[in-house]
Amino acid sequence: MVHVYNCHPFSAQQIVQADFLVVPRHQELLGDRAKDCDIPVSIEKTGLEEGRQYALSYVLFRHFSPEFFQGCSMDEMQLHSLQLYPFFTGIVTLSPGNQSVSPDEATCVFCFFSLPTTGYLYSLKGGVELLSAYQYPEKVLEAALTDHLLHVITNALQCFTVRCAALAARIEDPYIDTTMKACPPCSLEVCALRMQLFIGLRSMCVYGRHVILLSAADAETPEETERGTQRRGLKQIQICCAITCDLCVFQVEYSQRYAETNPQAQSLRHLLSEAHLLLRAALLHASDEQQTGPGGPADHRTDRQVLEEALRENCAQLGDSFSRGGQRECHLALPYYRMSGLSLTEVIKGTKKYKILNQKRRGTFLIFLSLQEAADQVIDIFSQSEPVMLISMCTSPCMINVSPARTLQILQNLEDSVGVSVSLTITMATMMLRLGDLQQYTQLMERHAEMLLVYGFIEEPRLLLYGGCANQHRRVYPTALTRQMADSQPGLLVAAMVALHENSKVKLEEADHIFKVLLAPGKLISVFLQVDFWEAMLMASSNDAVIQELLFRLASVYIDRLTNTKSEKHTAPKRKSLKSADDLVNSCSHYGALYPWLILLSPTDITSSQHLEALHKLQSLLCGPSLSVGSVVPLLERLSDETLWGFSLHLLCATRRGQYDRSIEKLLDRCPQAIIPYANHQLQEKNMALWWQKLLPELCDRTRAASDNSILLAALKETLVVVAMEMSPAEFLELIPDDGTASYFLPHLLTCSQRQVLA
Repeated sequence: MVHVYNCHPFSAQQIVQADFLVVPRHQELLGDRAKDCDIPVSIEKTGLEEGRQYALSYVLFRHFSPEFFQGCSMDEMQLHSLQLYPFFTGIVTLSPGNQSVSPDEATCVFCFFSLPTTGYLYSLKGGVELLSAYQYPEKVLEAALTDHLLHVITNALQCFTVRCAALAARIEDPYIDTTMKACPPCSLEVCALRMQLFIGLRSMCVYGRHVILLSAADAETPEETERGTQRRGLKQIQICCAITCDLCVFQVEYSQRYAETNPQAQSLRHLLSEAHLLLRAALLHASDEQQTGPGGPADHRTDRQVLEEALRENCAQLGDSFSRGGQRECHLALPYYRMSGLSLTEVIKGTKKYKILNQKRRGTFLIFLSLQEAADQVIDIFSQSEPVMLISMCTSPCMINVSPARTLQILQNLEDSVGVSVSLTITMATMMLRLGDLQQYTQLMERHAEMLLVYGFIEEPRLLLYGGCANQHRRVYPTALTRQMADSQPGLLVAAMVALHENSKVKLEEADHIFKVLLAPGKLISVFLQVDFWEAMLMASSNDAVIQELLFRLASVYIDRLTNTKSEKHTAPKRKSLKSADDLVNSCSHYGALYPWLILLSPTDITSSQHLEALHKLQSLLCGPSLSVGSVVPLLERLSDETLWGFSLHLLCATRRGQYDRSIEKLLDRCPQAIIPYANHQLQEKNMALWWQKLLPELCDRTRAASDNSILLAALKETLVVVAMEMSPAEFLELIPDDGTASYFLPHLLTCSQRQVLA
């Protein structure tokens, strides 16, 4: 239910005390909120329903009230035109013979209503929305909406643009705003297009593409005067193909003349957009059967063919307009050029000529031409008009077919004119690489220090990777330069990838994918590079979530290397990691120095330097402050504790988890010579009581039972020294066993007593 309500002459209830006049304000209620208008509406049955049941649904309520302080009168609030307008479409194509129309259901429905000074156009299907508001320059007597234009009667017939075609295009094709297709927005500001004088114009009506005007003329013949009659005239205007095309041509010519006097004005693009919508609307109803003959009998083009040709020309003009615009809208040049049907060569020729004549208005459409072929032509144009963008163009993956020799010459000329820059040097090195000149490539890459090269990659990430920009699910891939650096400069590649991540140029999973793609068949180079990258990331990152993820990954890799000692003995690459265990301990706070007692658990059964390094790095992580031991314990189950190095890892995890009693027992079983270094390091402060509660009883029992107890006796002696220093004589006496060995403990008891006397 659409209800438009005017404020009528005031009732007695609107007169309040002190002679104040209370007038309701403007009100607009859309969709379900329109039910709150408090105006009851019922469906009147006519007897023609044929048993159907109809439901009442409120769609729009609008209330108007005069603005007296602005000089508005009640007459200006009188609604004179109301129109519910369904809009039927087919599939609009730029080639004939492929179109379908569904006349049963409207693509969209509009509601138009008009007051003497303003008009309003709403879209009702798929949500209520105000599309356009019309401010008339003169008082309007009547208004009528068509697919193409809004016609209003003043003392003449005036025409205004409408947005029906723009909305219908988007409803029919939700993917219209892409790099392939475009359409002016529904929010485009409306404008007056035409005014035509008529004598005695009184009323009009619309049927399809026909506008019927009714007028009353005072011109009378003598015979009519005698008869006392008055002649009335009727004129029909059909909005046909020829009128539409002529109007579009006039719009373009007018806007071009205006652009010559005001180059910065947006009127050209605006009127081109208006012409585009007019042509779209005309195409919706053009018939292929109706023949037109703008060129005489030999011209047998149909209405649709004429309109499609005009639309293609309009798209080319819009492409030119957007190509000369700013960065904000220049991306629209590409879809309009594609819709124009022009070849890339035709577009380039026209734009190149335009740029030579108008250097001050350099276009940006060439960015989008890089998505096409003819790379050498694009580079040539950029070298003349936008040399500062040459590096960006050369790094585009779509420029893969460009001639490296010619491009290198252009880049060298650019360097001669603007001077040496890091990103320019790297781009030149990339072209040398494509030419296969590794010597010149190396010389160019050695021009700058590694850190400066890293800054160059931050400035232009596409030197190393491409893809992943338009869609978050899109993969990134390494460039030829990345593959070369993986072999010749792995340290620089890792440093560059870390810098790109820290500067939000690449995500962690994208960087991982780069290193996986670099994996060559039968080699593990990229696997080591990926680990080098994780280790470098761990040094650089301050994000806790990233740090924990990297710690887990690195621990997993180190464990994998240790579990595959035999199988990888002959497949491991002959290269060292970029950072040794000592390097990581000294430069990364997440790696801790090895506990002193671990030295006594050094493995004797690992001969591979790669696996020995993995062991030391894993031990350093477990000795560090950051790794969550609980996350690593399930992974360590794959490692047997039968080997001394495997035992050291399990012992480290048990110690980190606070399982000191169990660790003391296992250490006395496997390596008793390490028990005192272990106790000196681990059994301190809050764990000091374990010296006499756990370690002393264990040593006493094991020494008594062992046949060769020299190591245990030495450990027991060291333990008694610590106990004597920490306990009182009475507490010490309670610890002495009653098995006849008290004489062994008496010297330590004496030391304990003397310490207390001196204290």
